[in-house]
Amino acid sequence: MSGTTESPNLLHADLDLYGPQQLVDAFVDDQLHAVNAVRASSADLARAVQAAVPRLAAGGRLVYVGAGTSGRLGLQDAVELWPTFSWPAERAIALLAGGMQAVTLAVEGAEDNREQGGADLVAVQPTANDVVLGIAASGRTPYVLGALHAARAAGALTIGIANNPGSAVAGEAEIGITLATGPEVISGSTRLKAGTAQKIALNTFSSAVMVGLHKVYGNLMVDLRATNVKLRERAVALTMRASGATEAASRTMLEGCGYRVKVALVALKRGTDAAAAQALLARHNGSVRRALAA
Repeated sequence: MSGTTESPNLLHADLDLYGPQQLVDAFVDDQLHAVNAVRASSADLARAVQAAVPRLAAGGRLVYVGAGTSGRLGLQDAVELWPTFSWPAERAIALLAGGMQAVTLAVEGAEDNREQGGADLVAVQPTANDVVLGIAASGRTPYVLGALHAARAAGALTIGIANNPGSAVAGEAEIGITLATGPEVISGSTRLKAGTAQKIALNTFSSAVMVGLHKVYGNLMVDLRATNVKLRERAVALTMRASGATEAASRTMLEGCGYRVKVALVALKRGTDAAAAQALLARHNGSVRRALAA
């Protein structure tokens, strides 16, 4: 795809004349460009993961910054890290232009305030171990640019994610990631494939980081937070699969350790109790594989 996110899409100039099937096909087919755009940026995404993991392992936080759709996607990624990977909520911060009210209601002009972006970032007291992701489809959102500038001044790792080549957001960040999705089916509506590409990129980045932080064993989600019946049953299934133990043994061990799959797994595999398994995991930075090999 070529051109910017605001350019007219010449393939669909008569979109308002399409019937339902043509409309659906046009929107769905155009989304395929989102996958290709993220694939083309894979080297930069990998570089971002490599740079982020040691900072987060040293106690840093993930800070997502955006406006509109980009800000809401950052918020979604942030809030999903706790139930999926037991990543502490206080270490996944989302800053939206216009504040939390902008989640459900557009706040006019908020994204144009560069000074507020910087002030909001400074307010969370950034450190050198923090990882700040600035997300903007256009790549020129002042609020995001202000936050990235303040983050760099504090020594944090900055990652800029934009959908237009040569963007200010990518240039302001230490690591720039360009998801060149090009013109939208509805010209300028970056909630479409530009947003899809951002969602894929954020999922990819945060999931890869969590694997690097030992939140996964094999490809099993062993650090989930079992906060409801469905997730408790999932914890039992994961423990059985990873340990080879029976359902009864897995459930008993999980009940004794607050449904922490990692702890139950190591205890069952090592033939020890939950306290000893927890201590072993702590000595190996939460790595199940290393704890089992010790």
